[in-house]
Amino acid sequence: MTEEKNSIINDQDLNSARQKYQRERSKRIRSDGMNQFNFGTGEFKRFIDDPNAEPSFRRQPINDEVDVIIIGGGFGGLLTAASLHQTGTTNVRIIEQGSDVGGTWYWNRFPGARCDVESYIYMPLLEELGYIPSEKYAGGPEIFAHCQRIAKKYGVYEKACFQTQVTELRWNETNQRWLVSTDHGDTMHCRYVCTSSGILHRPKLPDISGINTFSGHAFHTSRWDYRYTGGGPNETMKKLNKQCVAVVGTGATAIQCIPKLAEDSEHLYVFQRTPSSIDVRDNKPTDDKWAVAQEEGWQRKRINNFNDVLSGIAVDKNMVDDGWTSTVNMMMKQIQEDGMPDSEAAMEVLSEKIDLKKMSEIRQRVDQLVNDKKTAEALKPWYRQWCKRPCFHDEYLDTYNRSNVTLVDTDGKGIERINNNNIIANGKSYPVDCIVFATGFDFFADINRRLQCKIIGQNNEELAEKWRDGVVSLFGMHSKGFPNCFILGNHQSTATVNFTHTLHEQARHIAHVIQYAKNNQFNEVNVEQQAEQHWVEKILQQTSPLQAIFSECTPGFYNNEGNPDQSNPQNGSIANTTEFFEILTRWREDGSFNGLIFT
Repeated sequence: MTEEKNSIINDQDLNSARQKYQRERSKRIRSDGMNQFNFGTGEFKRFIDDPNAEPSFRRQPINDEVDVIIIGGGFGGLLTAASLHQTGTTNVRIIEQGSDVGGTWYWNRFPGARCDVESYIYMPLLEELGYIPSEKYAGGPEIFAHCQRIAKKYGVYEKACFQTQVTELRWNETNQRWLVSTDHGDTMHCRYVCTSSGILHRPKLPDISGINTFSGHAFHTSRWDYRYTGGGPNETMKKLNKQCVAVVGTGATAIQCIPKLAEDSEHLYVFQRTPSSIDVRDNKPTDDKWAVAQEEGWQRKRINNFNDVLSGIAVDKNMVDDGWTSTVNMMMKQIQEDGMPDSEAAMEVLSEKIDLKKMSEIRQRVDQLVNDKKTAEALKPWYRQWCKRPCFHDEYLDTYNRSNVTLVDTDGKGIERINNNNIIANGKSYPVDCIVFATGFDFFADINRRLQCKIIGQNNEELAEKWRDGVVSLFGMHSKGFPNCFILGNHQSTATVNFTHTLHEQARHIAHVIQYAKNNQFNEVNVEQQAEQHWVEKILQQTSPLQAIFSECTPGFYNNEGNPDQSNPQNGSIANTTEFFEILTRWREDGSFNGLIFT
């Protein structure tokens, strides 16, 4: 198959790519789908223990009342606390399972951790805190420190409860309060409760035969064990210099930690089932002159610009102009040169050709950087760009030129089993001292599994039972029968690359509703059933631009491990993120609070 660099892909190349994609997909289809994973239960529970927490931590039970309790101390919880503070509600408590705020960036302290979205739009509240990231794509420690900075600015630490798991949220109709129970015996009361449990903190582990018989050391990347490896996120892991290490997985997390492990390990084996798409990151230090020249409101303007570009909205200038927007740039340029396609079918074909052009560039980059031809072929991704999360890195591919790094490509099959100190793949045993599982997260967990607690509303109804056949909400944040309860996340809201943008919009919305209720001395905020029904109908009418290709994609968490038809469309989201944000903005500006009931 020929891959053209500077012109649109021809029909012959497109058909050849389709056939290749289908062959590669077929190798990876499994009948067990999501059941091939374990999420830290049973004998896998040790993989979710917190290595950063104080093991013997104990405290006296708390029995008090605050205005708002927020479950989760990641960006969602922090932005909600900040938004509430900015609108006058300061009697707020965050309850967090970890020993500090940070969420994703508290748990994921693996070497090389770095945001894939530009720091200037990903790290929120930069203007409010007077902070400019040191690099275009900031490292994990810097982002974690920024989370702590937000917590200090908005008084989060004063009332926060860390190393605490909420066990139940129960609505008390008599006093119109939520009772929050925890594993420390707490009985806290609050007028409002917000849940923000995040999507990148609970490990997903492969249920490989013999995984718990491994005689060496093993951990998941989100629970990195520096006591074993030595060093820290930005330090040499000296204890690995005589260790043979295996990384299982080649997704976004593995891409970042593999170069660091290669530098510090005696030998590194990388076990790959499906290669990732690795584009240029082009990270660079922040230009001080650029930082000083930014005018008031610059960050929000930049965030909106990035979102508009990815939503296909014409802008005067692509401010971020990075790997995330490059395919959109290619599409816009082609349309400018050849004109708009005259039908939806023609547009779909053009989109597919642009996608192939981009993926051809990605595969060509592998050939340019990886010396060994067999290894290079194994590292080439054969699927459409959005079948899996695109990755960006400037050192990952070069790592395979090191003499102490071996790629074990399983040709889509995965590891066969683990036995004593061996990993068996392709019928061959690989003795290793340590296994690092870079196998991702429980991204699409239901509300119960994500929160690990029950939410019990009016008439003793449990939210998980109400949502058993699919989420029922208004804007994804309100659900009838669960008054004064707000839910942040990706169900029935929107999905965007810059997830902190969504969280911030949700936080602003919640703060606005609570402020209105307080100013008008309302005790309870509930939802009209008709408003819920209309929102569910709107969600069901959504057709993601990616939905049509998911059934043809190689298996991954985007398409429910190759079973997109088994995903519940009612748990989907608004396809166009700009549309979702505009819906919330117009709703607030209207001032009628349509769909909510205040009493």
